[in-house]
Amino acid sequence: MPYLFTSQSVSEGHPDKVADQISDALIDHYLAYDPSSKVACETLVTTGQVVLAGEVKSKANLDVQSIAREVIEKIGYTKAEYMFDARSCGIFSAIHEQSSDINQGVERKKPEEQGAGDQGMMFGYASKETENYMPLALDIAHKILIELAALRRENKAIKYLRPDAKSQVTIEYADDNTPIRIDSIVVSTQHDDFGPEKAMLAKIKEDIIKILIPRVKKQLKPSLQKLFTDKMTHINPTGKFVIEWTTRRYRFDRKKNHR
Repeated sequence: MPYLFTSQSVSEGHPDKVADQISDALIDHYLAYDPSSKVACETLVTTGQVVLAGEVKSKANLDVQSIAREVIEKIGYTKAEYMFDARSCGIFSAIHEQSSDINQGVERKKPEEQGAGDQGMMFGYASKETENYMPLALDIAHKILIELAALRRENKAIKYLRPDAKSQVTIEYADDNTPIRIDSIVVSTQHDDFGPEKAMLAKIKEDIIKILIPRVKKQLKPSLQKLFTDKMTHINPTGKFVIEWTTRRYRFDRKKNHR
């Protein structure tokens, strides 16, 4: 019998992704200046605050606070009204030197004999549904947020967007695992406070349906464009989304182990 499959994606301004990108930037910089760096980096973000933690063994001496601010600025958090601003947020670094006990387990005189430290094991799978081998629902969810970010940066067709956003796509499949239709698309986007809530939500819904969705559909082959329907969208279903960052929204994310 037919079944539903759902995937969710979050934007570059979502707290999880902010933490990801800061941790990624730190390790990229360490490896750029010292390819033999050993880094286990973690990032916590909350309202107006960033905490950098972990242990590092490297010849590189980096200004980790500046790196974090550059990432936050690039994402788009550049206004104090967002309650998280690249120029004014507090950044605390608790990064320290790698434990000698851990280091002795990974470094050898011969590099080819180097150990793996406390690396984790992960698994995944590829799908033939899309050219990039991602499940179709996830691929569309990603495309929605990529285009939403592009619209925010262009600041022309839609001028009220803020960095944080989420998308969720549910697709109905037939018994033979072929997609029949898109059952629902949920887009929750952070936005400026530009009027009465009812009017704001109506404008946001109109723009998402008439501007964003067509841009996403253009990227898909005709057979997939036919999956879209007129009654599938749910835009900011819980109401206005002006401020996201509160003390309950924090996340340790993206532990990068290169020991």
